[in-house]
Amino acid sequence: MSIMNNALSGALASQLALQATSQNIANLQTKGYTRQSALLTAVGPQFGTRSAGNGVEVNSLLRFSDGYKNQQLWRAASGVGQYSQTQPYLTQLERVMGDNDAGLSNGVDKFFQALNAVAGVDPTSTPLRQQVLTAASAMAQRFNSMNNVYNGQLQSLRDQRGAIVSSANASIQTIAGLNRQISLATASGSSTSTLVDARDLAIDALSTQVGLEVTDQPDGTRSISLKTGQALVIGDVAATLVAEGGAAQNLRVDFAGSSFQLDKTAVGAQLGGLGLYERDILLPMQQGVSDLAQQLAQKVNTQLAAGYTMNGTAGGPLFVFTPGSPSNMLQVTAGYQTADLAFSGDNTPGDSGNLQKMIDIKKQPVTIGSLGSVMISDADSQLVGKLAVDSQQNRVALATAETMRNHAMDDWTSTSGVNKDEEAVNLVEYQNMYQANMKVMSVANSLFDATLAMMG
Repeated sequence: MSIMNNALSGALASQLALQATSQNIANLQTKGYTRQSALLTAVGPQFGTRSAGNGVEVNSLLRFSDGYKNQQLWRAASGVGQYSQTQPYLTQLERVMGDNDAGLSNGVDKFFQALNAVAGVDPTSTPLRQQVLTAASAMAQRFNSMNNVYNGQLQSLRDQRGAIVSSANASIQTIAGLNRQISLATASGSSTSTLVDARDLAIDALSTQVGLEVTDQPDGTRSISLKTGQALVIGDVAATLVAEGGAAQNLRVDFAGSSFQLDKTAVGAQLGGLGLYERDILLPMQQGVSDLAQQLAQKVNTQLAAGYTMNGTAGGPLFVFTPGSPSNMLQVTAGYQTADLAFSGDNTPGDSGNLQKMIDIKKQPVTIGSLGSVMISDADSQLVGKLAVDSQQNRVALATAETMRNHAMDDWTSTSGVNKDEEAVNLVEYQNMYQANMKVMSVANSLFDATLAMMG
């Protein structure tokens, strides 16, 4: 009864194929699901030359996955993570530094406009002198406000780094746990497709947080390491990322009893993006504004010391610069009065010789760390311009990274995603296969009955 056996094997094989198809259709919208298909193999005859064969069997369930495309997908995710993480910080700085009411340029201009107003009317005018003190205080406040924005971003950046590290550690633990389950399932001959999908999703999530190198192992596990070489997952052993320290926050990875310090600018993805933004943009920008405040204060104070006050004494410092102060980097000297402004160059009431030299300070150069030597009047504009260039470059890099990610996702979907049209065709074909085999069984049964009838 090889006909019956062949038909039965065909019906069973079509059932398994339909089961795989139905699983694909059921997971049509499941994120990260990899489609499967039954691999049908003809069963040959055991012996003899007159037997066509012994039906069909499902050799295995194929999981449509391409390791290269997976790697491309994860690398593209790291690029998107790196540039998308820093863009909100850049956009905030652009808005604040470029705002006319909050920017430094406006504050510096108003200070020197107040000096010009005094020089153009009467150097001894108390109301005009008061305007100078008011403008000086407002300018100092702008420097302090800008410094607070930088300090706020530094704190947010460090908090965010800690949160990303916690999330990354959860993903690392998940991958190690799934490695263990996959290894056990592989050893027992069970299907691992669902477990592998879950692990790939965890790797994809981790790849947005740190740059990864992923290596497949013969037992079905995947070894994960940072792109700088430090291991994160080997088999079911997981590493732990640690963000430690206060202002100078450092990264460390602990694995199997050993600890390794990480370069926080070289780990890639979100953590690497934050490290690069902190080192290359935020801290230099903060230092640039600090340099401008310090040198402007020094020049004004030095020039005041060369003049005479309304009382005929040498001028005292108008500004107090406190490096490293989180909220009062630049202040007007406490108790400073209008009469203390040393505008006279020869100790004659009404003389504005020293005032004219103070006005000329705006055209003097200062040395800004990230810019070099620039005019005081141009320093803030050049800082804002450099920030705009950095932000634009990041936007372009982000757009490129997102395009690469979209292409990588399309490539992955073309291989691993569920195509409803293709599954609809498979559904009909396997249904027809099942019905045809049932027809064969019916024919075989009729032949068997006819044979018995003939034998009486």
